[in-house]
Amino acid sequence: MHTVEKIGGTSMSRFSELMDTILIGNRQGAALYNRIFVVSAYGGITNLLLEHKKTGEPGVYARFAEAENELAWKENLEQVRKEMLSKNAELFTGEDRHKADQFILERIKGAENCMENLQKLCSVGHFQLEDHLLRVREMLASLGETHSAFNSVLALNNAGVNARFVDLSGWHQEHPLSFDDMIKTHFEDIDLTRELPIATGYAHCSEGVMRTFDRGYSEMTFSKIATITNAHEAIIHKEYHLSSADPAVVGLDKIVTIGRTNYDVADQLSNLGMEAIHPKAAKGLRQQEIQLRIKNAFEPYHSGTVISTDYRSAEPCVEIIAGRRNVFAIEIFDQDMLGDSNYDIELARLLHQLKLYIVNRDSDANSITYYVAGSRKMVNRAMRLIREAYSGAEVNLQKVAIVSAIGSDLKVSGILAKTVSALADAKISIQALHQSMRQVEMQCVVNDEDYESAVKALHHALIEREEHGDVICAA
Repeated sequence: MHTVEKIGGTSMSRFSELMDTILIGNRQGAALYNRIFVVSAYGGITNLLLEHKKTGEPGVYARFAEAENELAWKENLEQVRKEMLSKNAELFTGEDRHKADQFILERIKGAENCMENLQKLCSVGHFQLEDHLLRVREMLASLGETHSAFNSVLALNNAGVNARFVDLSGWHQEHPLSFDDMIKTHFEDIDLTRELPIATGYAHCSEGVMRTFDRGYSEMTFSKIATITNAHEAIIHKEYHLSSADPAVVGLDKIVTIGRTNYDVADQLSNLGMEAIHPKAAKGLRQQEIQLRIKNAFEPYHSGTVISTDYRSAEPCVEIIAGRRNVFAIEIFDQDMLGDSNYDIELARLLHQLKLYIVNRDSDANSITYYVAGSRKMVNRAMRLIREAYSGAEVNLQKVAIVSAIGSDLKVSGILAKTVSALADAKISIQALHQSMRQVEMQCVVNDEDYESAVKALHHALIEREEHGDVICAA
């Protein structure tokens, strides 16, 4: 039996500590093996290669896609080169540093030559840059993971571990394989009892992982490896535990590690942008009944949180208070909406085309409100297009936050009353309230500036006991 384990970018940036915790630590001999690691790029590198995940600040890809100034994307690529070489200098000296530098400089130069040639080709009217941008995006993204994976193998080999570089990036591969075949081909001759595979988080395949999953591609690779190799358990190592709330908001002394929960809860967290795992990655694990463990990479002896298909808390309870800030409520009121189901379908399609993520929606006889996440630029464009398409409608916009109580069994007696009372006591106005019949989540829509106060109030009322400060429900 073996595990498949993923290390995120922020954790990878503390690689020396990882060597002492999850990669080697106190393990010796056979205990070092029967594990497969899938690594992300070092923290911040993918932002430089593509664009910043949160701010949208353009990286190499975004500058290249603009196609306005060749020097702009080359300047960004030079910044990537410096950052990667700086990371090598931090990890290695002497011949090892030379090997690490030589490897990544060759990859960067290959990508640069490819992009230069593509720009020249597309200067001819018969070829359009837009037709090739997805491939460029995938090629650039792969640089980050190949850099960290190669370095990891180099460091582990030097420490006496028989580590093996599993390069799924498709570099110089003549014909792309399917996602499944790519994984099978690279793992078919690996002896997990004697080798420690370090695989790239990006996997090149005929389906194009970024076309479907974009920045969630590394978790898809992790999930696919786990299902194809029939892993006993899938583990994600983060820099924090999966806790009852954000400790930065509620306080480290008040939160508790969840311990156990199910994939329904993981999906609700993902919907709020607080991914334990990408929902499409979770789907494969869920279908094959592979349990997922979320661990703190720097507390190796803590069991972390186990996510399984069939878990339900022993008693109904709230397990997590989570939420999402910077949500835009787009409200459309139109008398002609009544009885017209196409109205909702057409509006949802428009928001999807603008790459606005619909966190939730509510409606009544003649109005629909979509709670969306995305750039303000796209939100403003959506407002304009909706007003143009429905000239008789009244369209309003409000910036809000969503705060959710989540649990594997949320049939808690009086939870609605406790929630409303807790927010009222904190002088927080509820803009909307959502609870589904599946009983795994209750969402409160509040003003954006009330987000942290609402999280604290609900955590105090629904998870902490006021009189003792202990936990009502820890799964």
